Amino acid sequence: MNDTSHIELDNLLYSCINEKARGNEQYVCEHALGYIISGETHIQTPEGTKVFGAGQIGLVRRNLLVKSIKVPPPSGEFKSINIFLDQDFLRKYWAENKLSAVARYTGSPMLILPPDPYIKGYFDSLMPYFENNAQPKPVLADIKTKEAVELLLRSNPDLKNFLFDFSDPYKIDLENYMNRHYMYNVPAVQFARLTGRSLASFKRDFEKIFQTSPGQWLLQKRLEEAHYLISEKGRKPSDVYLDVGFENLSHFSRSFKQAFGVAPSRV
Repeated sequence: MNDTSHIELDNLLYSCINEKARGNEQYVCEHALGYIISGETHIQTPEGTKVFGAGQIGLVRRNLLVKSIKVPPPSGEFKSINIFLDQDFLRKYWAENKLSAVARYTGSPMLILPPDPYIKGYFDSLMPYFENNAQPKPVLADIKTKEAVELLLRSNPDLKNFLFDFSDPYKIDLENYMNRHYMYNVPAVQFARLTGRSLASFKRDFEKIFQTSPGQWLLQKRLEEAHYLISEKGRKPSDVYLDVGFENLSHFSRSFKQAFGVAPSRV
C-alpha cells in the first residue's frame, strides 16, 4: 500500500496526517516555503519554538537545525505544502535576472509571512498534482519554482537578501555551538558544515576543545541530559530519547544502562 501521508513531487512536498508526528529530517539543507492548510507545525530550535498555524505561510532558511512536530486539529488532519528552493535554481534565477549582489543575511532564519492572496493562490494551484499524484514535467516544475520566487519578491523585495545570500557558513565558536545543538541527530559532516569547517578540521578542533572525539562526546552529552530529564524532571524514557538525539529507544536504553549501570526505566 502506498504511503499517502507524504507525497513528494520533484521539489514539492505534501503532508496529510491525522496523528501528532515528529518530522524525520532535522537538517534543513535548502530554503523551504510552506503553507499550512490545517493544523499546526511547531518548529523547535535552541532559540525557542515557533508555531506556524493554519492559513499561515512560512519561510525557513537553509543550513538550519530544527525539530518539527506536526499537530492535527481536533478530529481533523494536518495538511501542508512545502516547496524547496535549492541553491542551483536560485543562482540561475539570480544570474538570468541580473540581480545585484546582496550582503550576508543576518535576520531570522524562520519567517511567518503576512497573508498574501497571490501566494495562497499559488499553493491552491498545486493541490491537483497531489490529489492526482501527478508528477509535473521538469519544465513545469521549473516554472512553478520560478513563480514561487517571483511571488515572494513581489510580496517583499527585501526577501532577496534571504533568498540570494549564497555564502557558506563561516567559522564560528565550536564549543558554544555544540553545547547548544548536541541534541540534533545529524552526522558529524553536517556539524562540520554548520560551524564553517571541513570534516577533518571539525574533528581536529573538536578534540582540542573537548579532549575526545565528536561521537564519544555526543553520546555522553545526550545520555547526561537524558538522565537529568528522567531523574529530575520525571520524564519517561520513551518521551526523552528522541528529544536528546537518539534514533531509537532500544539503542538509547542499551547505551544508558552501559553508562549508568541501570536501565532508564529504573532511574
